[in-house]
Amino acid sequence: MTNITNDQAQSAIAAATAAAVDCNTKMDIAVVDTGGHLKAFSRMDGAWVGSIDIAIKKAVTAAIFEIESGSIGEASQPGGPLFQIELSNGGLITFPGGVPIMIGEEYLGAIGVSGSSIENDRMVAQAGAAAVK
Repeated sequence: MTNITNDQAQSAIAAATAAAVDCNTKMDIAVVDTGGHLKAFSRMDGAWVGSIDIAIKKAVTAAIFEIESGSIGEASQPGGPLFQIELSNGGLITFPGGVPIMIGEEYLGAIGVSGSSIENDRMVAQAGAAAVK
């Protein structure tokens, strides 16, 4: 398994930042490797301090399960098969904004974004993930 490089992580941050600017929002953006370890982080000017931890945890959630954080959220609702999974692994975030980073079938890590609506967070994270080559 190959981990994301610094150059790739910086490309993801740059693309996510551009997408956040396009939707007129300020975001915290985290990129982690396949083990969920922080590789790169950016806090746009004016982004919420409270979203720093959320962005990192969204990225970690997507990384360690290799699936979008929002997909885990769907299964973690009361009565669901993953109910209360967010309490595991030191705390996870199970709503949209965490996206695995892939090149074809090669898994490299994940990006997590927080600072706006979950729809904007997911869109910005997807833009960052798609920029990795």
